[in-house]
Amino acid sequence: MSDLVVHEKPLTALDIQAQVNTIQHVMKQVMKQDVHYGIIPGTKTPSLYKPGAEKIMATFRLSADPVVTDMSDSDQIRYQVKVKLVSSGGLFVGAGIGECSSNEEKYKWRRAICDEEFEECSPDRRREKWTKGWQNKPNYKQKQIRTEPADLANTILKMAKKRALIDAVLTVTAASDCFTQDIEDLPEEYIHQEAPIRSAEPVATVGQADIDALMNAAKAAGVDAAYICQKAQIQTLEQLPLARFAGAMSHLQKLAQGATQ
Repeated sequence: MSDLVVHEKPLTALDIQAQVNTIQHVMKQVMKQDVHYGIIPGTKTPSLYKPGAEKIMATFRLSADPVVTDMSDSDQIRYQVKVKLVSSGGLFVGAGIGECSSNEEKYKWRRAICDEEFEECSPDRRREKWTKGWQNKPNYKQKQIRTEPADLANTILKMAKKRALIDAVLTVTAASDCFTQDIEDLPEEYIHQEAPIRSAEPVATVGQADIDALMNAAKAAGVDAAYICQKAQIQTLEQLPLARFAGAMSHLQKLAQGATQ
């Protein structure tokens, strides 16, 4: 491991290049795609995940000191977190800010369990949202109801902390040349406006054992089946292609890590 270069005078070009080289070397030799970082469809720069940020922190012997600001109100759970990074010598080297709210699309709504639940929900806490069909299937409406913000409080807090930590690592270590952040948090339709053309050939889908594993991972991450379906742009878990099972599990595991840190 190496220490982050901390000087009062400006760094030389060689200092900066050495730091970038170290990050690139760690990325190549230690980090794994879809675990420490991921390539989001429609983007060029890899997105840094929390486990990857922690690897960079370990490389430069940095420790994190989070400061939480509760910005919640009667309609939402909302936290802003400022993560200060400190060198092994105890010097403050920089900070990052992250925020998360239960009013974000992926936390605010969930798929209705059944038509009866949807109908019994008050009109101001339910909606029908158009969802893009997967594998060239027609677009469809999905019945959704509002989540209970209090049920998501811990997840919201941990997500804000995760975002702040990644922001701090990218800023302090100048790793933005190698990584970006938060793109993985965007809804699919924001990442690329037009879905890629996919083959109309039959695709193998997950079995019941796979679905059970997904639901266990979803429970640990604090989300439900509707969240998985929304992310995968499918109507039911049975439609999830087997080829995407590993990616879905990896995403849920990263989400669970963010919700338990």
